[in-house]
Amino acid sequence: MGGAPVGGSFIGSEERGMIKDLKSFLPTSAVVTEKTKEKTGLPFFLFILTIVTTLFAGAFLAGANPLQHPRDITRGISFSFTLMLILLSHELGHYLAARYYGVDASLPYFIPAPPYLFLLGTFGAFIRMRSPILYKNALFDIAVAGPIAGFVLSCAALAVGIPLSEVINSSPEPHALSIGSSPIFYFFVHQFIGSLPQGYDIDFHPIAFAGWLGLFVTSLNLLPIGQLDGGHLIYAISGRRHRLISILTIILLIVIGFLGWPGWWIWGLLGAFIGLGHPPLADQEIRLNKARIFIAWASLFIFIGTFIPVPFS
Repeated sequence: MGGAPVGGSFIGSEERGMIKDLKSFLPTSAVVTEKTKEKTGLPFFLFILTIVTTLFAGAFLAGANPLQHPRDITRGISFSFTLMLILLSHELGHYLAARYYGVDASLPYFIPAPPYLFLLGTFGAFIRMRSPILYKNALFDIAVAGPIAGFVLSCAALAVGIPLSEVINSSPEPHALSIGSSPIFYFFVHQFIGSLPQGYDIDFHPIAFAGWLGLFVTSLNLLPIGQLDGGHLIYAISGRRHRLISILTIILLIVIGFLGWPGWWIWGLLGAFIGLGHPPLADQEIRLNKARIFIAWASLFIFIGTFIPVPFS
């Protein structure tokens, strides 16, 4: 933006028949066929390259410099492995759900970033939907599968990484980077470390930091804007209010940018640039069943629990 466990149990024979009927009216390019060949070369190359850049990023974050001492790149393994696993689980959630519903989706494309300039080593990942999503249930399941998969792996990373983190004497530095806390991140810190005495701080283990990033990425994807995962969910729940909610979210991000982190301005402008509209569905008037409504409320809880007004300071 995984698979059958999220959406597999909700599709029935009647819906399959409706999908088959509608596909007969679509152009050939919009329908998955047995002749569709997946191009794996570029996705695989970008995946390997992103592993390398996140390895360097992890080493830099650990205080090492693998450009001067190549062996120090091993200090980035825990960060790289954890972050890549979280991002991969998110994209595979979308991919497997899309393939289940017969939507032609590409393999995940990872975006490497120069680790010396961008300390995370990656700008994330995405998959391309090469055929339309025809029905509301499919749209909902494909959209929600990624954030839920990434969220579960992020929580697992926090459960492993926070106990490995160290409580240290806080010594403020003029250029030190501090990360903000979401409600769920605070819950994990409180459970495994507890309250900190005055004058102390936490030096988070790379696995814990990767888990924090996973929660942050989850909240970004669940923003109810346009065709982000959150936008897809809002359209599936209440299509008529989708555009209004997208506009209000962008305005809210701009306001939060003035009050806290200016980076929200970029996300607000990016959301407006990508577009506030959404392709129509064939069954827009059909309501989601109770199971999906429950998952929708759970997704709202995840969004609120992972949102960080000031991620970096």
